[in-house]
Amino acid sequence: MNKPEKTAPLGIILMIAAAASTATGQLFWKLSDSILDLPMLFGFVLYGMGAILMTTAFRFGKLSVLHPLMSLGYVIAIFYGAAFLDEAITINISLGTLLILLGVIVIGGEGD
Repeated sequence: MNKPEKTAPLGIILMIAAAASTATGQLFWKLSDSILDLPMLFGFVLYGMGAILMTTAFRFGKLSVLHPLMSLGYVIAIFYGAAFLDEAITINISLGTLLILLGVIVIGGEGD
């Protein structure tokens, strides 16, 4: 069995960009008024870009390190909900967000 490759910083950056792109695409879906309006279509483009960024990121590191970084999409969605949709950030949401961020730091900061 081959020695596992190191996870390059580029892989981490691409995966974070993928999480941001997919979360933003989902925000546009939420803001959409119908199935074929501009926000819906723009959301599909952003979500697709996120998939491409994620696929590309996997070339630069370990699946077990990179894939959990997609959970940053949850953090971004919480921010979007509060900023654009007047959603409340409760103590449970805050604690959950903190746990996600800690997990991302622990997994993404893995020293190979």
